[in-house]
Amino acid sequence: MSDRRIFPNLKQVVVAGHSGGGQVAQRYAIAGKGEAALSRQHIDVRYVVANPSSYAYFSADRPVPAIAASCPGYNNWKYGMDERPLYLADATPAALEQRYVERDVIYLLGTLDTNPEHPALDKSCMAKAQGPYRYARGHAYVDAMAKRDHGTPNHRVWDVAGVGHDGDKMLTSKCGLAALFDIPGCGAER
Repeated sequence: MSDRRIFPNLKQVVVAGHSGGGQVAQRYAIAGKGEAALSRQHIDVRYVVANPSSYAYFSADRPVPAIAASCPGYNNWKYGMDERPLYLADATPAALEQRYVERDVIYLLGTLDTNPEHPALDKSCMAKAQGPYRYARGHAYVDAMAKRDHGTPNHRVWDVAGVGHDGDKMLTSKCGLAALFDIPGCGAER
């Protein structure tokens, strides 16, 4: 996509996903290497992470430490930085974190995505150590990242009021459209 002969007018790429796709978007924002070529061509990249079941943490701390303490592997990749796959072996956790915080990330969190028994919710102990349900996990992750040494100056969290675990409603909400297409009207930023 960075080839200007093929895409001469490309100005921005948005990597977005809801639920399992939100997990992919968040991990790609950590692991992806394609942004460098786009940046050299002055093409902006934004990541929209909507209602994922879990997040990849950069420290071993978790919002529910009692669950983490009784959960072997709670800090392994895709939940943390231990036992990362080979494609991440060339970077330290600190380097991955630095790259991640520099990226433009919007977390879209449905205020009604609060069912701890939702059939598509990750109920492993690794995920439960992050909180009881998606909305709580999302805010806990954003809060944990904000407390790190570097903060997250390029990350925003937008609550999507009145929406549960519904990808259509999330991405077509005012906040979803703002995140995807820069359409104004999202007043849920915090």
